[in-house]
Amino acid sequence: MKNMKINSLRSIFVLVALVAFNSCSVIQDLEYVVVENPLQMHGGEVTLQINGKFIEKGLNSKAVAEVTPIYFCNDGNEIPFQTEIFQGAKAAGNGKVVPKEGMSFSYSSTIPFQKCMSQGEVKVRIVVKKGTEVAEEILTDKIADGTVDTPLLLDLDDHVISANDEFVRVNTFTKSATLNFAKGKHSISRKEMRDEDVTELLDFVKVSLEEGSRIQVKSITIESYASPEGEVDLNNNLAEDRAKSAQSFLVGKAKRMKFDAAKEDGFYSLSPKGEDWTGFKNEVNKTTHEDKELILRVLEMTADLTKREQEIRNMAKTYKFLEKEVLPQLRRAQVVVTYDQVGYSDDELKSLAMSNPDTLNVEEILKAASLEENINDKLRVYKESQRIFANDWRTSNNVGYILYMMGDVAGATEAFDKAASIGDNATVSNNVGAVTHRNEGKATDRVNELLSASNTAESKYNMGLIQVEEGKYEEAITSMGETKSFNVALAQLFAGHNDDASQTLDANEDNPALNYYLKAIIGARTNNSEMVMDNLKSAFEKDASLKDKAKTDREFIKFFENADFLAIF
Repeated sequence: MKNMKINSLRSIFVLVALVAFNSCSVIQDLEYVVVENPLQMHGGEVTLQINGKFIEKGLNSKAVAEVTPIYFCNDGNEIPFQTEIFQGAKAAGNGKVVPKEGMSFSYSSTIPFQKCMSQGEVKVRIVVKKGTEVAEEILTDKIADGTVDTPLLLDLDDHVISANDEFVRVNTFTKSATLNFAKGKHSISRKEMRDEDVTELLDFVKVSLEEGSRIQVKSITIESYASPEGEVDLNNNLAEDRAKSAQSFLVGKAKRMKFDAAKEDGFYSLSPKGEDWTGFKNEVNKTTHEDKELILRVLEMTADLTKREQEIRNMAKTYKFLEKEVLPQLRRAQVVVTYDQVGYSDDELKSLAMSNPDTLNVEEILKAASLEENINDKLRVYKESQRIFANDWRTSNNVGYILYMMGDVAGATEAFDKAASIGDNATVSNNVGAVTHRNEGKATDRVNELLSASNTAESKYNMGLIQVEEGKYEEAITSMGETKSFNVALAQLFAGHNDDASQTLDANEDNPALNYYLKAIIGARTNNSEMVMDNLKSAFEKDASLKDKAKTDREFIKFFENADFLAIF
């Protein structure tokens, strides 16, 4: 059996023999095996397991033996394990009957770990009764050493999540204007050139060329149409000519603006569409004419364009209405300017966030905070974002995130609770669960519920911490994923994956003192004395306070009398 230590009470029962000499002993020699010595704490509990044996005639047939292992802490506390009752074949009671020929037995008792149990020893108190009188009371010497409490090294480094901004530095938009044409014409009238939407578009392009402008015009697309009347081929050519006229008009304007980019190949894209039956249908739909539904049915039922036009023309009164109200809207060229709007640079964002944060939108200020390298400046900007955009859960969440990183768990808790009151999502659920776990120092139903609802990489890591606390080490390793943290190494060690634990510690740069200390423990568990000594020396160099812990740490009990071990203190 693993870590088994075999002991015997033969020396103890010298006293028994003396008692027996004077008072007729009712219990004889008892052999036992302590399965795990020193004891181990896992999941907040300590289990003592003993495999024992009563020898032949080991217990008087009329006697009852109450056997109670007791943990004697060095500070004077006595913590009993479960009492086991054995009785002779003729004794009254409900204990385990020990026959004349003796018997083997197994004993197991689990008790909650108490801090004092890190240093102490286990002894056994045996009270033997005959009838109602106590015949003998024996307290053995030490049967097991103090408890290995390495799980207490677990660092509650619950992971929290910062909410991302949605800042996009370059956004692409379009702006358009319509050039209308006379029936059968492709030239642009002066009146049309001065139309409001056309002049607005040209002014927009002109302003984009000014120094310091954040507008960059990238291209112009011209879609041109003809009204569906007359021959299809002629209308196709007419639409093409209208596109060219529109381009020629814009080229002239660009030249006067000194818009050099407009000279580049591919800047203009012409897309003549021919007869605009789709536009025709849309314009008819806008009207309240009495023949509206009749016209729409003709469009749906007649696929042939020439025949469709003729049938519409046959509605003489209706066609006059169409010529006046609908068809003029279709003789056009649609000019679409595609442009990029360029946002603030990183330096501009940082400067404005410090000097004039109210000028920024929420995405800009969140981005600015993320750019700050100094954690105090980062917190300042996030707090400004929280002031200005109090109804955006991300601002409070990120204030909490920074406070948590600064070690202010109480402040982080308040900020995360505020974020949770605004938005219920995976990020907030994890963060509230993480600080709740830290505040309470243990898992609760609420913590488990919050982390399960989050289902993020961070919440899974945090669930792994809880699983380490509960002694579910294989589950913890799975939950924590690829994270190379001290806590993962702990879980790997307790699961028996010593090599994996060493590799994880080698990859982890946080808290080097404890990394070395845990590697020394791995050395002790694998009987590698050189690994123990080298890593303890390195641990003490990083943190001298670990010397006091190592001197009494039951992980190193086999080295307590080793000269090399003693020499490093």
